[in-house]
Amino acid sequence: MSSSIVFQWLSLVGIIWLQSINGTNFNFPSYSSQLKQQLSMSQLQLNNLAFASDAGKLFACFSGLAANYLPLWLVLFIGASLGLVGYGVQYLFVTNQIQSPSYCVIFLLTVLAGNSICWINTVCYMVAITNFGTNRQIAVGISTSYQGLSAKIYTNIVSSIFSKHSSKTTETFLLLNSVLPMGVCVLASPLARILKVVEEQGKLEVGFFVIFVITIATGIFAAVTSVGSISRMLSPLSGLVGIVVFLVLPLVVAVVEKVKESLKEGKERRVYHFTVEENKDVERVRGENQSKLERDGDSEEAMEEIGAKEMVKRINFWLYFGVYLFGATLGLAFLNNLGQIAESRGSSSVSSLVSLSSSFGFFGRLMPSILDYFLSRKKCMKSKPGWMVGLMGVLCGGFFLLLCPTDVSLCVSTAIIAVCTGAITSISVSTTSELFGANNFSINHNLLVANIPFGSFLFGYMAAFLYHKQAGGDGTGKCIGVECYRTTFFIWGCFSSFGTLLALLLFARTKTFYSTTRSHTSK
Repeated sequence: MSSSIVFQWLSLVGIIWLQSINGTNFNFPSYSSQLKQQLSMSQLQLNNLAFASDAGKLFACFSGLAANYLPLWLVLFIGASLGLVGYGVQYLFVTNQIQSPSYCVIFLLTVLAGNSICWINTVCYMVAITNFGTNRQIAVGISTSYQGLSAKIYTNIVSSIFSKHSSKTTETFLLLNSVLPMGVCVLASPLARILKVVEEQGKLEVGFFVIFVITIATGIFAAVTSVGSISRMLSPLSGLVGIVVFLVLPLVVAVVEKVKESLKEGKERRVYHFTVEENKDVERVRGENQSKLERDGDSEEAMEEIGAKEMVKRINFWLYFGVYLFGATLGLAFLNNLGQIAESRGSSSVSSLVSLSSSFGFFGRLMPSILDYFLSRKKCMKSKPGWMVGLMGVLCGGFFLLLCPTDVSLCVSTAIIAVCTGAITSISVSTTSELFGANNFSINHNLLVANIPFGSFLFGYMAAFLYHKQAGGDGTGKCIGVECYRTTFFIWGCFSSFGTLLALLLFARTKTFYSTTRSHTSK
């Protein structure tokens, strides 16, 4: 089909829009302190809610199974509906439209809301991997990077409606978390679909370059408008309008491609006259090329094609599981506690800190795709576990830097942890398909991210316990001072050091595969 490349770009735009509003769990630090007061919860109960959001990933395998049998638009609407119920009922509770619930009900609703993210993620990953087979890391990295902007987008919307110190912050975040994903799913579902296309070498390079420029500009705008002095000069509404404009800009690539195809088809109609039979022959050859491309791609890019049962028997999986646990999951635990950490240090700009982490998380998710784009042009392949070794080392330094009591160290550490967490999250998508194959990706990767609830509970409960211990018996449940999290940061730094060691072991075990693939690619 002449417009297949146009639909490829439209599918990428669709999943970009979906990912930009799918990080509803990243909003939690922005309203966690206020939610704690409104529902009269202890710090331990609050941390359990952060765990509950991640616990939804325990049931992520259901979204993977559903995506194998149901239309992707239906999978999207199931995910959006779960979020609508999970966050929507909490909104009704907080606004007293329904009688005050028990803590158990709030916990279960948070689990449901957390699970909704998995359904939308699964669709986005499948569309990116299937529609951009040979450029899967680039497409996945670009789209998932926008999930890092979710907290920034939601915070700008809330700040545009209310002041930073408004008592309506919690209600507004819960309302947005429930209805915005549903609205964007309605808008993007016609675009986010799997296509049968053949990628021609070099055909997508210019388009990806333009998308990179737009994406980097979006991240710079988000980061700059999160800096204290500039964010105070620029109104939240201006920041929101700017982000929306940047989200629409990727459509330019599809529009330009459509114009080029229309001009080309006009010329061909004046020169060529194909018969129906000849067109059928063209489609048959294209189908043969598609099969050959898929066979070659699988043999070159996947270490092996295995299912979930076989995968969990492999040492590589458990090393990989540990790296993710003490890397991305540990980083997410820090970000979940960012509101309380800022409060304990006496910071009044929690929303700015959350926006900062969101912006740098965006760049972290995008960074692997930029490297992959330029390395692929040189026909070389870098080891994904090797990248993880470097990222884990930097992440470890970020946690130990938190031991410094200054506000500058808190901002720098937050940026470092957000970048590394985002990058590991992005790399893991292509690493899963390369180590264990793309055929069972939707189930295999959801098994990997099942460590997030476990890690969230372990790291979050430990942080809450030590926080509660430092708070003492003052009756307020609050702890103010750098000592509130000092021990936690040291332990988290040790955990990330252990994760770096696991990454080294995984790199050593897979080095031969990546060396062979790199030498094969360079020929």
